[in-house]
Amino acid sequence: MNIVILDGHALNPGDLSYDVFKEFGNVTYYPRTSPDLTFERIKDAEVVLLNKVVLSRELLEQCKKLKYIGVFATGYNVVDIEAARELGIVVTNIPSYSTMAVAQETFALIMEFYNGVKEHSDSVMKGDWIIAPDFCYWNHPLNEIYNKTIGLLGFGSIGQRVARIASGFGMNVIVHTRSSFKIDEYNKNARDDEKVKEVSFDELLSESDIISLHCPLTKENTKIINADTISKMKKNPLLINTARGGLIDEDAVRSALVKNEISGFAADVLTVEPMSKDCPLLNAPHCVITPHVAWAAKETRIRLLDIAVENLRAFLNGKTINKVN
Repeated sequence: MNIVILDGHALNPGDLSYDVFKEFGNVTYYPRTSPDLTFERIKDAEVVLLNKVVLSRELLEQCKKLKYIGVFATGYNVVDIEAARELGIVVTNIPSYSTMAVAQETFALIMEFYNGVKEHSDSVMKGDWIIAPDFCYWNHPLNEIYNKTIGLLGFGSIGQRVARIASGFGMNVIVHTRSSFKIDEYNKNARDDEKVKEVSFDELLSESDIISLHCPLTKENTKIINADTISKMKKNPLLINTARGGLIDEDAVRSALVKNEISGFAADVLTVEPMSKDCPLLNAPHCVITPHVAWAAKETRIRLLDIAVENLRAFLNGKTINKVN
């Protein structure tokens, strides 16, 4: 069996091993694959493993031997799912592998604004504390997150983990989601001090000190954070996006930052990745952006790789799991 890994560097920059797939057949590994090389590399493959390489209908129709596509991610929009189904090609993804890491990143971004650790450390390392007249000083606003209201847009596994962490900090958690049953199930198993409150979208905007996005990107919610929705927000909220870049109208967010309509924006995702040189958020004030690394803790990547192996093993044993088509 010919197994081709098209863009394996992101998952494994050298600290893991793709030898785990050798039990299933011959493995050919590419760290990255450009569109003009994709067909040549997979034309004889029976199994293709990928992260962000696009597999269109036109491409899939030419790959006569292809039987299985394993996506190294939860999202699978890079593959034409309908075409794969029609052609009898099974597509699997990796669900819920990054819950803990993305929730951790969410609070790392929140704390960057509420505690200003980096700004204070940079100041100390410049020698500012040496010449300070007092035993302490601060050059960044310091605020407690205790008793603040965090509004979660979306309430899947990551949103629920963020809710639990927020409750541990003594925050008030409100949620807007299309899946109310998830809130009911969550509250059924939560302690009284962990229960969350379901609200309308407008209520979430107007009541939240911090708004954190945890929903998938759909046609309906593309640019759901825009000039109009920002105008409905509580005065100077903090906005966090660790979900999908397309949820944000980046021009509107930059304008709101410049006008101090929101206190800050922090994200691990952008509409275009890698970041384009004309991205409105590049060098925006009160803005922190990390390069899509919330999922990249080593423990998280090991978990992802383990699930990818089990997905392929299950498929070959006729008991497919995590199938998306």
